[in-house]
Amino acid sequence: MKIKISREVLLPVLQAANNVVERRQTLPILSNVLVDGSAGAVRFTSTDMEVELCAEVTDVETDSGTAALPARKLLDICRALPSGSVITIDTDGNKAKLTSGRSKFSLAAMRGDEFPSVGNFSTQVEFSLDKQVLVDLVESTLFAMAHQDVRYYLNGLLFEIDGHKVRAVATDGHRLALCEKEVKVELDGESKQYIIPRKGVLELARLLSNGEGEVQLSIGENHVRATLGSVTLISKLVDGRFPDYERVIPGESEFQVVAQREDLRAGLGRASILSNEKFRGVRLTFKKETLVAVAHNPEQEEAEEEMEIQYAGDGIEVGFNVSYLLDVLGVIRAEQVRIDLVDAQSSALIRAVGDDSARYVVMPMRL
Repeated sequence: MKIKISREVLLPVLQAANNVVERRQTLPILSNVLVDGSAGAVRFTSTDMEVELCAEVTDVETDSGTAALPARKLLDICRALPSGSVITIDTDGNKAKLTSGRSKFSLAAMRGDEFPSVGNFSTQVEFSLDKQVLVDLVESTLFAMAHQDVRYYLNGLLFEIDGHKVRAVATDGHRLALCEKEVKVELDGESKQYIIPRKGVLELARLLSNGEGEVQLSIGENHVRATLGSVTLISKLVDGRFPDYERVIPGESEFQVVAQREDLRAGLGRASILSNEKFRGVRLTFKKETLVAVAHNPEQEEAEEEMEIQYAGDGIEVGFNVSYLLDVLGVIRAEQVRIDLVDAQSSALIRAVGDDSARYVVMPMRL
């Protein structure tokens, strides 16, 4: 197989492929990228057996053939070559020759037919949605996913689909993020739930950061496929049952606070500087038209921030992990946020003023 391709076309493809490749692999071939050439097109595929990414490049000089080439080395070479370079890759057996101008490289290659692939799977749900809708669903919630939790079903993002909306939910047991969008989906029967693992969600977010148009989603019993333009991402699904998240979402309460999002974010950010580095606790005291945030640390240092808010209820004092609050304020885009509080021992419900499509729950902490 012989391929002639420009550096500017190849570089972003190899960068995307290397995001999937794990540095430490149990199978040597998984550190490679599969290069599959056919008349006028080349497909680059990488996988870690949980997530698979395939990017197709058209209008290149190539003949038919496949080979598995070392992904990291190929990317490093491509990065090091000057802009505007034309790269020729010629594979023959267990060797691949790469030339560009006066630069020549000889790389070890593996047989392409040994490369593992998810292949086709039986689809249960298939639909298209605008890229920005999926971006909103993912970016509004992914920060709340658990990381290496023994409750493995929390180490991912729940996609709940019914006939007219798609809902994304993430929780690590201390906070919860929920976002829902109106999307028409043809379903055979009742609503369905699927859990996409953490790495699959992060790679989906990367995929959505490029390209425009609609995303085609195909979901089977064990896999989900997302296609945007010439790039296809396939991820395994988590085999588990997501907890009943609706039970932890508090209803509207008598204690309702409205604040300027950026002012609140800046004030809490300053107070967090002197919070305990391990527990990140901050004490919030809500008084009429005023919020006071106080943070302490083991060195007996203290920070106090006073902020203007819209609040007319009785005084209430609640402790929170300030990082959780800052994460929520970082993904809300509205100018004003609303915080519902029941009492000092209950979770806070946070959302944008006038927009209930995204809701966030943060549990209190004892200080």
